Amino acid sequence: MSAENTSANYHHKSLVIGLFGFGVVGEGLYKVLNQTPSLKATIKKVCIKNAGKPRQAPAELFTTARDVLLNDPEINVIVEVIDDSVAAFEIVKTAFKNGKHVVSASKKMIAEHLEELLQLQQETGQSFLYESSACASIPVIRNLEEYYDNDLLHSIRAIVNGSTNYILTKMFEDKLSYRDALIQAQQLGFAESNPKLDVEGYDAVNKWTFLLTHAYGIITNPLELLFTGIQNVNAFDAQVAGEKGRVIRLVAQAKKLGNGKVAAAVLPQFITQDDHLSFVRNEYNGVVIESGFADKQFFYGKGAGSFPTASAVLSDISALRYDYKYEYKKLYHHTPLELTNDFYLRVYLSFDELAEIPKEKFEWIEEWHAREDRKYLVGVIHVRHLQTGNWWRENNTSLILQPDAIIENLELHNLKKKSLQLAGIQFHHQFGGY
Repeated sequence: MSAENTSANYHHKSLVIGLFGFGVVGEGLYKVLNQTPSLKATIKKVCIKNAGKPRQAPAELFTTARDVLLNDPEINVIVEVIDDSVAAFEIVKTAFKNGKHVVSASKKMIAEHLEELLQLQQETGQSFLYESSACASIPVIRNLEEYYDNDLLHSIRAIVNGSTNYILTKMFEDKLSYRDALIQAQQLGFAESNPKLDVEGYDAVNKWTFLLTHAYGIITNPLELLFTGIQNVNAFDAQVAGEKGRVIRLVAQAKKLGNGKVAAAVLPQFITQDDHLSFVRNEYNGVVIESGFADKQFFYGKGAGSFPTASAVLSDISALRYDYKYEYKKLYHHTPLELTNDFYLRVYLSFDELAEIPKEKFEWIEEWHAREDRKYLVGVIHVRHLQTGNWWRENNTSLILQPDAIIENLELHNLKKKSLQLAGIQFHHQFGGY
């Protein structure tokens, strides 16, 4: 078949969609598709949970019976944008087995079932696309999949949750308290009425789980990654950041170490003014990728909302016209890299009582400050001391990474450690040793 004929066939390939969910994203997709007739994609049926809820679409479009969509031979694409990860997995699994391609926005479902989903894709040969599940309007998955060779990808750092970024922006720019900023985010629809998944870092670490697969071929699950959210970041921390000319962001990051393994975490971090991520404000997301030849590249876009997310779903639907699949090149065509927990982190820790901080776990303390309202220190600690304990999340303790946080070889820093002995002696006299 000639390239011209192939192109024509792809151009005329019709997509008949069964849509699960008609919330913010589902309704946005419905509106966008109605405005994009050139795509030759139509929604035949929408499965919803609550039949009595009024919707801005013809009543005959809706059903509460999922098998109506999954068993319809005319429907060749299932688009799933629901917030129930258990139900989403059953829908995706059945769709694959019934010979249908799937587009999904369910990051929790993908993170929790990644290995099974990879196996199902191989067994059935169906496409499974989920660009909208991470960073909404930013095509980060497609870029990691197609552009960056495993050996050349040095690091990736990202703000992947718009809700927490909005809250932190308001704490810095408008001097709001964490609580007031959260309430404002909820009123604007950027945070849920139960914001735990966002503010405690679960949403971000779910996204990071499968972004690591596309970046480095790593198969993991959220509980294997060190993470927390912004729930303990407070006005004192914001004040310290301001004094140092920095802002605080919830940053997901991964870095290839000298031994070929990858250090990864999702934690609040101080961001300097010359860092690309310092420009990412409100509900926006940002990704900085550092590679061997291209140096740093910065992707920026809206990370939440109806149309930004729907645009990513639309991009995946469009890609199905030419039978696009993720090849998982770093997993199947390269030697996948491994995660490691053998590295150190340079951290800031603020707290009320020094007695609640296990000072002996630190390699060294670079700074300490005791103010009337609160105390803080800056020091270096092995990541396992954070993975195996909850002390840094409790007792009103706030942990924030320093700008260049990951230290892979402690020996390289011995000279600096010696130069800090004076600070250590002072710390010893003030607080009784470390």
